[in-house]
Amino acid sequence: MNAELLAPGRIVLLTTSHRVAPGLLSWPAWKALHDADRVVCTDPRHPQLPYLREAGVTVDRAAPSAEELIDACAGDRTVVVVATGEGEPGLTDGLARLAGSGRITMPDLELLPASYDLPGARLLDLVQVMDRIRRECPWSSRQTHKGLAKYGIEEAYELVEAIEDGDRTELREELGDVLLQVVFHARIAEEADPEEEGEPFSIDDVAGTIVAKLIHRHPHVFGDDSAETPEDVKAHWLRTKAEEKQRDSVTDGVPLGQPGLALAAKLASRTRTAGLDVELPAGEGVGYELLALAVRAEAAGADPEAALRAAARAYRDAIRAAEGHA
Repeated sequence: MNAELLAPGRIVLLTTSHRVAPGLLSWPAWKALHDADRVVCTDPRHPQLPYLREAGVTVDRAAPSAEELIDACAGDRTVVVVATGEGEPGLTDGLARLAGSGRITMPDLELLPASYDLPGARLLDLVQVMDRIRRECPWSSRQTHKGLAKYGIEEAYELVEAIEDGDRTELREELGDVLLQVVFHARIAEEADPEEEGEPFSIDDVAGTIVAKLIHRHPHVFGDDSAETPEDVKAHWLRTKAEEKQRDSVTDGVPLGQPGLALAAKLASRTRTAGLDVELPAGEGVGYELLALAVRAEAAGADPEAALRAAARAYRDAIRAAEGHA
């Protein structure tokens, strides 16, 4: 009997995410696979195949054309196509052409996502890309933590500039550049370095450390403590941080290599938070004057570094205006 005279059946295009562990499929996906009259996959190296076989699903490793697939559905049969990462564009284009011709009775077409990306799943792509670049790129494979340090500083400043400009497109790009520095350094850290102390670690170790820190410093979110105001939250943060660090001085952990105004403001913040009464050192020169200004700004709740940058940008605009630029 001609296939067009039979019930047209159903084609199920089963899509999966490579960012989810193979075999972790939804219940509708497993049901469709077990109930299908035929399951096909064009990629003999598809990561799902071993798990489908283990679950008792017979998969034909074939690449049927659109016409062949429609014929296979004749007689009210269901064919599940386990799609590749590209989504089988050739097959779907062929089915669309046949459907548009109006010459044949098309089977029911169903797109069935078998697994979905979780929030943050694209970070796995970044880790994989960085791993390959580290192995295969002549420049990236030779980089060290010290060699990359200047780029981390540059990218951080570019991120701040994007924030101050209010440009969300630029902000997204600069956040990516900063994220790249984190992933790059973590990839380098996976390799043992005889010149550095400590054991190798990975991006998972980095993420695990910050997750543990965030949970510990937010007992009002993950524990039984309560916090009704931002001030309560800050108190929780400072208390748990002090328990973790057990520092001898409030100045411990303040990076002395940061810009001068930011350094002065940070020291003033630590001093004020600790309830210490410390007189500013007496001295002559612009350095001591700037120190006093930075301490005053911090006490007033202003960021002296950001304030100076804003003033400097206004100065830049004035210079460009004097040069005749619009």
